[in-house]
Amino acid sequence: MYIKIYFNDKPLFLCDEMNKEINGYAHHDDAVFIDDFSTPAVNSIIHEMKQDKVHAGIFFHKDFDQLKKAIWKKFKIVKAAGGLVLNEKKELLFIFRRGKWDLPKGKLDKGETLEQCAVREVEEETGLKNILLKKDLLTTYHTYDENGKRILKESYWYEMNVEGVQKLIPQTAENIHEAKWVKKKNLSDVLSNSFPSVKDVIEKYIS
Repeated sequence: MYIKIYFNDKPLFLCDEMNKEINGYAHHDDAVFIDDFSTPAVNSIIHEMKQDKVHAGIFFHKDFDQLKKAIWKKFKIVKAAGGLVLNEKKELLFIFRRGKWDLPKGKLDKGETLEQCAVREVEEETGLKNILLKKDLLTTYHTYDENGKRILKESYWYEMNVEGVQKLIPQTAENIHEAKWVKKKNLSDVLSNSFPSVKDVIEKYIS
């Protein structure tokens, strides 16, 4: 089992076994590998992931749940949800926010489920209505600092469908300046200026 946490564009793998993807990073000179489970080791990997010279990290421990719990203790956890939306032409919906092509998502409100949050955020950020939530895709993780605190955002992604022709209305109040449908053959055009977690969502859908 493994999960991937992004520090900006750099992945940190928490794992209890090595797979092909992780092994691909393990042999790089700019990757950090730790298999000594201790509080200093946890603090060290977080510190190392913030160094410019490090471009990936691997934290290996046979007890995955224990490893995850130790890492999670170092962050304030924020849950969010969003959608990979397809229209009847099987085109995918992207939004342009803060200089990057992104997928609509947002923070979980008190009292709502992740599924409700995902649909609400897509509606608010794109203007779409009558969204059909199909299935869970994956969960992505990324970190950032806010007011001196370490934040770990868990983003839950769902595949969604919409029918008919609907006008896209980007939510400019959330710094969204464009929303558009993208054909599969043109995905590389938007993914070349996107976040690695968004690329993971697309890869999961395509696979």
